Amino acid sequence: MSTGAPGSTPRVAVVTGGGSGIGRAVARELLAAGWHVALAGRRPDALHEAAQGHRLAVAVPTDVGDPEQVESLFATVARTWGRVDLLFNNAGVFGPRAAVDEIGVAEWNEVVAVNLTGSMLCAAAAVRQMKAQDPHGGRIINNGSISAHAPRPASVAYTTTKHAITGLTKSISLDGRGHGITASQIDIGNTATELTAGFTTGTLQADGTTRVEPVFDVAHAARTIRHVADLPLEVTVDSLVITATGMPFTGRG
Repeated sequence: MSTGAPGSTPRVAVVTGGGSGIGRAVARELLAAGWHVALAGRRPDALHEAAQGHRLAVAVPTDVGDPEQVESLFATVARTWGRVDLLFNNAGVFGPRAAVDEIGVAEWNEVVAVNLTGSMLCAAAAVRQMKAQDPHGGRIINNGSISAHAPRPASVAYTTTKHAITGLTKSISLDGRGHGITASQIDIGNTATELTAGFTTGTLQADGTTRVEPVFDVAHAARTIRHVADLPLEVTVDSLVITATGMPFTGRG
């Protein structure tokens, strides 16, 4: 597909959690490559700031856990550009630092609503659009996190939802197979964002100690996601792990 030159079909992406962190970096990376990008998230000011100065960007305040707001998001994108080629399912919250016997039901439900139900709602809306558009098809990339493989201490809600993203990704890929729709999961460890600021001063480890962990520039994750997005639909990257070198993930610390 084209990069949106006059008279051509634009490449259109929806990026959730687009106002900060990984979502913001990915949105800007796609915009720099000529994609049309809808930035979605719950903080209008952050979204508009992230989209500022980019003629191919539109900010759409959205709570991904609300089915009506998700439908409105994709209806806005369809009205604006006529199609969706890429969904980066990135919106998420860490929730409270709590073990399985400590977390409250309301806190649990809040994390599940954003991280899991929100990802499903956005995927469902994207798939419906991808099936209907001409040419049909598209790609969904789910942000699974390293927590889709292994938990941090006292992170039961976040870890459970990220494990569930693996099942969602595989189901999307299977269900979309006959419609030119493919799905990928990218699991990212320790990008330098607001969420990981504490890692550079010390964070709790599985053995009960507190340890400084390495981080890496979020731009590298954004470029990796753009590479997957730029692949033809005949190619699927089922899963991809990218981490800061030396983070306590591979092996025993």
